[in-house]
Amino acid sequence: MNFLDGHLFPENQPPLIITAAPYAPGWLPEDFPEEIPVSMEAQIQKAVDCYNAGATVLHLHVRELDGKGSKRLSKFNELIAGVRKAVPEMIIQVGGSISFAPEDEGQAAKWLSDDTRHMLADLEPTPDQVTVTVNTSQMNVTDQAEDADFKGTSRERAAIFNAYKEMTVPAQPGWVEEHVRRLTAKGIQSAFQCYNLNSFESVERLMRRGFYKGPLVMNWVAIAGGMDTPSVYSLANFIRAVPDGAVVTVESNVRNVLPVNMMGISMGLHVRCGTEDCLWNQSRTEKMSTVKQIEQLVRISREFGREIATAKQARQISRIGEFYDTVEESLQANGFAPNRNGGNQGFLRKTA
Repeated sequence: MNFLDGHLFPENQPPLIITAAPYAPGWLPEDFPEEIPVSMEAQIQKAVDCYNAGATVLHLHVRELDGKGSKRLSKFNELIAGVRKAVPEMIIQVGGSISFAPEDEGQAAKWLSDDTRHMLADLEPTPDQVTVTVNTSQMNVTDQAEDADFKGTSRERAAIFNAYKEMTVPAQPGWVEEHVRRLTAKGIQSAFQCYNLNSFESVERLMRRGFYKGPLVMNWVAIAGGMDTPSVYSLANFIRAVPDGAVVTVESNVRNVLPVNMMGISMGLHVRCGTEDCLWNQSRTEKMSTVKQIEQLVRISREFGREIATAKQARQISRIGEFYDTVEESLQANGFAPNRNGGNQGFLRKTA
């Protein structure tokens, strides 16, 4: 991205899009019982509360009544329909992992099968976005945590801790290509989860070969443990490769969430917060709800002089529902340099 003179001035930055991640599939309700919703009514109300606090994107997972993460697409349909009715303008972003929570202690934290994840393209009502992981990677969400981050939670138990320590993200090239194709066919935007420069470059190749022809909307995922490091150096290196037309949200975990978000706010990027990423306030003196995390970011952003995006502005910035007819149009709209005329686009084959 080009950071020209004045890029730190709020009048030269877009309104801030805040993504809320309140459903916390990696935690158990007992970890924060007054905050983690279980009933369908409570899950819908959580979306309303986040929207009223200033979040315009909802990162959506679903729980069963027993508190476990749901793997039933019918439950996703029910929650999406409820959120659509309650806050119709909010951008619904379904978490593409569905649920990686272990069923029982001692089991691994696994993502569902390729075929099951493809079924997210068949959700009804249709979500606005589905997160798409790119490149199989380690996802050790414990890597940046300290013992105190897990004190009094389910992750104090060795079996659960190790399940998340050993978690990997399955995202082979063939699966990604097919998943993006199905989502696009249903008018669902692919929200790419980029763990480092390598995964971003894989997304660029998807676009240059014509597998994805839409707005480049993505998260920089800085949780370490196989993904990028929450550091200004890593962020700067990543952002320097990103074209000007991209929409980038910064994402981290544990007590890195707030400082990484402050970097994102000041740079004109977008932010994500919620109990999925962090349970605690910055001094770790008490747990902090998703709504309070949103309110904190709203307050900080306004101190910077940067306004919060309305739902209408967030949809316009993210270009929800917009797709392109050709590779050339897609590259131009996102600020990429054009493909070489007749040249190999990064590999030994092209899309038909």
